[in-house]
Amino acid sequence: MKRKPISLIIFVLAIVLIAGCSGQEPTSPEEEASMEKTEMEEASMEETEITEGYVDISPEEAKALMDSTDDLIVIDVSPKYAEGHLPMAINYYVGDGSLDEAIPALDKEKTYLVYCHVDSASILGAQKLVDAGFKNVYRLEGNYKACVDAGYPVEK
Repeated sequence: MKRKPISLIIFVLAIVLIAGCSGQEPTSPEEEASMEKTEMEEASMEETEITEGYVDISPEEAKALMDSTDDLIVIDVSPKYAEGHLPMAINYYVGDGSLDEAIPALDKEKTYLVYCHVDSASILGAQKLVDAGFKNVYRLEGNYKACVDAGYPVEK
């Protein structure tokens, strides 16, 4: 006889526990809309922080920028500069601190195109310029290889 009440109590407690852990309480449509808006704003801020201050451009856009911008400074942040680089490019390798050393002497009013042989270095290089207060910074999507693949001139 004692087993039945104990079993019943355990069963009821299990049901209450499961029901209590089943999730959030229902929200009103207004609360749901507010939560969705907040989530979208947070996602938008995260995306903005990734590329805040510089613009990713295609090889075609980079070529047009190089052809049309007189004060353009092209910076190769790669250690592979000697193996091939874009015309007019100067080499400030981001990995050895060369870019950090050069930044104070660079003109913040000019336009900059940053590229490398890998995305991570060109992203870092472009962001370093932005963090230092440069306003006109572009990063070549696809980097050096994208220009070679597109048939644009390169130098060695």
